[in-house]
Amino acid sequence: MIVPLNKMPAKPPLMNGDCLSRDEFERRYHAMPKGTRAELIEGEVYMPSPARWESHGAPHSDVNTWLGTYRAHTPGTDAGDSATIRLDLENEPQPDASLIVLPSHGGRVKIDPDDYLLGSPDLIVEVSASSASIDRHRKFRAYQRNGVREYLIWRVLDSKLDWFVLRDTQFELMLPDADGYFRSQAFPGLWLDPAALIRRDLATVLAVLARGIASDEHTAFVSRLAAAAPQA
Repeated sequence: MIVPLNKMPAKPPLMNGDCLSRDEFERRYHAMPKGTRAELIEGEVYMPSPARWESHGAPHSDVNTWLGTYRAHTPGTDAGDSATIRLDLENEPQPDASLIVLPSHGGRVKIDPDDYLLGSPDLIVEVSASSASIDRHRKFRAYQRNGVREYLIWRVLDSKLDWFVLRDTQFELMLPDADGYFRSQAFPGLWLDPAALIRRDLATVLAVLARGIASDEHTAFVSRLAAAAPQA
């Protein structure tokens, strides 16, 4: 059936698998019904399936609690949950969690006038179940190419955590320390007990984080952030 030109929609709906520029992606996204979620990854539209509780929603909440606790003790940083990021002209992801140094404190990202994050967050976290292949491949390449400093993937169904650190232009796996903890290089004092997170022992996760926050490296980092902030 041929649709008359005067009946064609002014803004075609987003469809999973569409290949679009970032500008066209945003134009169509803004016209979609409220509550629609979509990402643009390497020029292709991905519309996630409904999130399940144990394989996504609950682990996602634990990650946000961990990052939010660090932010509360680290003035000059900020954490975001599923916020849209204008990464480049072919990538506009909504990572499960992000941690940044604020632009006012020397951070690399900007916040656009329309309240979108522009640039590469220092740390991105993806909680992967059904999206594991996308997170480990297309998003991995996009985040690496755009200079995301650290990328943490929680592969829930595999009970694995992969923490990548950008060295020069390539992501390399971070190895746990002698205590079995991950220690962020981008955010001193952001320590993580991966075994505790995987078994969803949030009390232990936060206890290890408290040790990181009490460390000399975190104290020095907070001082550097304060020195970079605008003086009153």
